[in-house]
Amino acid sequence: MAVSSHLRTLRHAAWLGWQMESNWTRPWLFLVYSIVRPIAATLILVVMFLVIKQDVASDPVMFAFTYLGSVFFMFVAQVMMGATMVIMEDREHYQTLRQLYIAPISMRVYIIGRAMSKLALTSISVLISIAFGILVLGLPLDPAAVDWPLFAAAMALGIGCILAIGVALAGITFLTAKHSSGINEGIAGAFYLLCGTLFPLTVLPPWGQSVGMAIPLTYWLELVRRSLYPGSGIETISGLGEFSSTTIMLYLVVSALAFLAASTLIFRYADRRARRAGKVDMTTSY
Repeated sequence: MAVSSHLRTLRHAAWLGWQMESNWTRPWLFLVYSIVRPIAATLILVVMFLVIKQDVASDPVMFAFTYLGSVFFMFVAQVMMGATMVIMEDREHYQTLRQLYIAPISMRVYIIGRAMSKLALTSISVLISIAFGILVLGLPLDPAAVDWPLFAAAMALGIGCILAIGVALAGITFLTAKHSSGINEGIAGAFYLLCGTLFPLTVLPPWGQSVGMAIPLTYWLELVRRSLYPGSGIETISGLGEFSSTTIMLYLVVSALAFLAASTLIFRYADRRARRAGKVDMTTSY
């Protein structure tokens, strides 16, 4: 019974999130926006790479390392923000959070369901960016050579970890005013810097490398790159070349479970504090 209830909540919350994401304009304009936005974002990175390297062909493996890191990091920024902003939107903009609280649903499942719309849109953006990279920028990616089982496992664990972080930040949003976007962007910026998104971990000082090695997203990005470019030598760039893919998968599982446990504790604590302090229906002039 509980499982069917959670699945129903997830389905309806995802539908609601999609309606809120896609009904702000006409369908054709939304489609254009969904295509142009990721391409424009990746072109910024390409220009930066060309300024440093002058030519993509001069170092195709490094270009693939940087390009894939930037493209897949869109999941972190967008999906995590999708989960975090649920509380702010429903509490202060639409002022429906109090009704949701008395409904017979799980708030965490509802938050995850609402974030599914961001996950769907970001998946489209990632596919468009990779296709643009292959067709226009000469990204050396051969779909026939991809290690698809490793890619699927890495993506499942990575997305699950991102959602867990988003739920934790949503819990923190219960206790804040209208500053959740700043919290989300700050955390995402820290991950962008410390997880080897654009450059190897070895570039960071020792303390930065230690922090990066404790974040599961570091291992997620590494496995995504290795699965898309098996045997290309891309694993030697990140600073994790001494570890096998099996070892990195183990690190990802362990660190993701640790983040999941921390997320559960943070959300439960914030939820209790918010209810006791009367902040569930608090408005701060959104």
